Amino acid sequence: MSDIAIHFDIRDYQEAIFNWYTTHGRHNLPWQGEFNPYFVWLSEIMLQQTQVKTVIPYFLNFIARFPQIESLAYADQDQVMQAWAGLGYYARARNLHKAAKLIWEKHHGNLPDKIDELLTLPGIGQSTAHAILSIAFNQATPILDGNVKRVFSRLFAIDEVLTEAKVEKKLWQLAHKLMPKENTQAYTQAQMDLGAMLCTRTKPKCDLCPLQQTCLGFLNRSVEKYPLKKVKAIKKIKSSMFHLYQYEDEILLIKKPDSGIWGGLYVLPESSLDIGEYSHMLCEEQKHVFTHFELYYAIKVYQLQQKPVVENAHWVLAANLMQYALPAPLAKQLLTV
Repeated sequence: MSDIAIHFDIRDYQEAIFNWYTTHGRHNLPWQGEFNPYFVWLSEIMLQQTQVKTVIPYFLNFIARFPQIESLAYADQDQVMQAWAGLGYYARARNLHKAAKLIWEKHHGNLPDKIDELLTLPGIGQSTAHAILSIAFNQATPILDGNVKRVFSRLFAIDEVLTEAKVEKKLWQLAHKLMPKENTQAYTQAQMDLGAMLCTRTKPKCDLCPLQQTCLGFLNRSVEKYPLKKVKAIKKIKSSMFHLYQYEDEILLIKKPDSGIWGGLYVLPESSLDIGEYSHMLCEEQKHVFTHFELYYAIKVYQLQQKPVVENAHWVLAANLMQYALPAPLAKQLLTV
């Protein structure tokens, strides 16, 4: 693939972006304002594969519990996971916690403002590091998240799958060429908002777009074609039976290892422990969709006459269940207990 040619004046492009953002962009998100580096970092991690409207209540709850990097660094992992529970992609929370500890130990509690130092922190990749530097520290470092990739694919009518390494390399080159040396914070925010608000995956609002007259996808009436989709693999299907053991007002939970699906969260046992008497089904077969597979599950309820000793068991009062980091589908069902 040859270099992607820029077919417009870069200064005109930047001006169009700035003007649109000033009038129509989002300026009141909870991590904006003074652009506290910790808040910017937290928001960027939460926004990975998650929409703004979903993130906002989790962000507000999280900073209420952990208002500074120090409080996050000294928090217990269970507290962090409980604050994250329901947001998904739990490795993000575990990495955030590990990174906070490293920042406190090696950087005196201050988020680094150098790319090489940021990239050594768990959970921070190239685009996230650039976003932090651009938004929190006003450095001219371009981002290349999903929103920007989608805008570029339509703007330049890129007839290649964007996830291919050779294409991503070209996209980074474009991002660097289009990045202004000043007002980097506003430019980066504008790019994110343009993709999230106008140049959406489906039904893009081209009639409102400031790049309408330079977008090759729009001019060729082929916006919906881009970005080219990689052939999706058929999702695997998994099934599981969860076992809810009750002793008086307590329920038995098992804490998952840090790695894997639901790592670090509390779940119901997936194997029968051969204790207690079967009572009833809390729920018949339910479906929960993950990125790479679909889980079909049901929950059996058992009543116990005495509390047995079970390895790795946590007996939790039913009234206190929501104080534990539970996967979203189990939390939904256990609310009825």
